[in-house]
Amino acid sequence: MAAFSDRELERYMRHILLREVGGTGQRRLKEAHVIVVGAGGLGVPVLMYLAAAGVGRITVVDDDLVSRSNLQRQVIYTEADIGQPKVAVAARWLRAQNPDVEIVPINARLTAEIAADMFENCQLVIDGCDNFPTRYLVNQACVAARVPLLSGAITQWEGQLSLYDPAHGAPCFACVFPEPPAEGLAPSCAEAGVIGALPGVLGAQMAAEAIKEITGAGQSLRGSLQMVDILWGENRRIKLTRAPDCAICGGKPHGI
Repeated sequence: MAAFSDRELERYMRHILLREVGGTGQRRLKEAHVIVVGAGGLGVPVLMYLAAAGVGRITVVDDDLVSRSNLQRQVIYTEADIGQPKVAVAARWLRAQNPDVEIVPINARLTAEIAADMFENCQLVIDGCDNFPTRYLVNQACVAARVPLLSGAITQWEGQLSLYDPAHGAPCFACVFPEPPAEGLAPSCAEAGVIGALPGVLGAQMAAEAIKEITGAGQSLRGSLQMVDILWGENRRIKLTRAPDCAICGGKPHGI
């Protein structure tokens, strides 16, 4: 990897000054490949902060188009973008924000075949999708590829996130949520509503966790579930353990 340019040094100096990141951590960011599933409420702030932080290659997967209902919380999109693929608009925005990072937009719904091909060649997968079938698909592909999964979810005023990584002793998503919730128990944002700032709060936390994971700074959420309630200003952390009978990773040494 080539040395940092003068422009990069100026851009990332506030990171490099941090003892926990420094030049070594910033280089790890530059050399990293992160895959973001979903360019919606959570995906947008994740993408914004990872590109700004200098993650060298960011692949974003989504098949949705920008709609007017997105604009209340998905802040990189505008009225002029309505009807365009989210990944295309996001890629343009991110490249303008930081021309030194590589943005790879995939305008498609994630499938098991796509995930199997892509996940083998990345350091981290971040799931910000809004449906359970995709969450389970992403988890299964991450377990198979031995790649850590940073997953978040939001509704109304609340959100949660965790780093799932059975290859390093932590649970996978299916250990904690072995089955989707019953109909009506976990309504989508389209059904239940969501305060516009919530995905920004949780998405920024997800980006921070991704940066920590890549650089090795601090303590990660591996094996813990962080729960955020911005209506009452509360945060809770729950310890998670692997399920020995998990259908995806249970009973398989190191997540294999």
